[in-house]
Amino acid sequence: MVAGAGWILVSLLGALPFVMSGEIPSYIDAFFESVAGFTTTGTFALSDIELWSRSMLFWRNFIQWLGGIGVLAFVVALMGSKNGGFGMHLLRAESPGPRMGKLAPKTRRSVHYIYIVYISLSAICLGLLLAGGMPTYEAFCTMFGVAGTGGFGVLNDSMASYSSYLQTVCTIFMLLFGVNFILYPLLLRKEWRSVLKDEELRLYAAVVAGSIAVITGALLVAGLGGVGDSLHNASFMVSSVITSTGMFIGDYAHWPALARSLLFLLMIVGAMGGSTASGLKLSRVLILFRSLKAGLHRLLHPRSVKKVHLNGKPLSDEVVGRTQMFFFLYCAFIMVASLLIAVDGQALEINLSAVMACINNVGPGFGLVSSVSHFGDFSVFSKFILAIMMLVGRLEIFPILILFTPSTWRRKT
Repeated sequence: MVAGAGWILVSLLGALPFVMSGEIPSYIDAFFESVAGFTTTGTFALSDIELWSRSMLFWRNFIQWLGGIGVLAFVVALMGSKNGGFGMHLLRAESPGPRMGKLAPKTRRSVHYIYIVYISLSAICLGLLLAGGMPTYEAFCTMFGVAGTGGFGVLNDSMASYSSYLQTVCTIFMLLFGVNFILYPLLLRKEWRSVLKDEELRLYAAVVAGSIAVITGALLVAGLGGVGDSLHNASFMVSSVITSTGMFIGDYAHWPALARSLLFLLMIVGAMGGSTASGLKLSRVLILFRSLKAGLHRLLHPRSVKKVHLNGKPLSDEVVGRTQMFFFLYCAFIMVASLLIAVDGQALEINLSAVMACINNVGPGFGLVSSVSHFGDFSVFSKFILAIMMLVGRLEIFPILILFTPSTWRRKT
């Protein structure tokens, strides 16, 4: 309840600077922009952000960096040990993924470790951007977008105007911020085997490498560049989409159908749990496939006992059931939201792409909401629905669903 209500309140307040500055006169557009920032979605309702003042652009980019690690996680870090139980529940409500490990016995210490990793990676990314000649102001704003995997920038063409070096830095760090933050302290402790044995990390590396190879080949066959350019463009877009960052270096709407279809699937799958990325998360994909395999095994062998394992450890029925419930609700929200925004009269694929881009916190989608377009053509009602989808995607459904469940507010005797 606190997580759901807290994020809605923060988004409502975050819209005020846009309205009060006059950059966005409409409050619903400002709210849409604020939600897109805090949830690290990176969508925008206006066409020309280069006309904005530097202060409002900085605010727009900063809130996505804050939202990447969690706007309420800082509260947890300040809590005393007496509030550890509540703090852990709050942290779980904000943290993406089906499981939330602890780096230390106390919740506050665990959050400190996560903050250290987040700030350290952000600082290294900023330093490399500055080393590549990017102006300080633009480097900070770009770093905010990469670290929070939000994708907001200061130019209408995102990263297309920057050098290949700067684009490569963003490619690498988008992938790094898509890794579970719990693994980084293990690396510092030289627990290499624990990291290398992580099944979600290995799947993440395999999906990224395989997707880059397939899209590079598709671009070469279509004659859209040489080997170097195709590999560079494919690497950037795969990193951007799978981590839900949403940055771009060109109009991928003209890419071959195979490349666009693969990007659409990566938008759904997402990166690792416990990162700043969104989407289903690869750990959930593993659990869903293994629970399906276990279910089929029980059909063939009714008396057998088949548990779902992850990283060599059996998962409880509660974790598996919660993952299955999440997937059902995820599909249900997509269908309902697509029907609701259909009142605007847009094509089915545009509505579906817009909803998928928002609930997966990716930002740009396809067609009317592609990298060279924006969400400004949607009605006020549709923008409100899409803003709710962004919050649902960032908080992974349950906090928002619980907040609006009538039984939550009934007085208990």
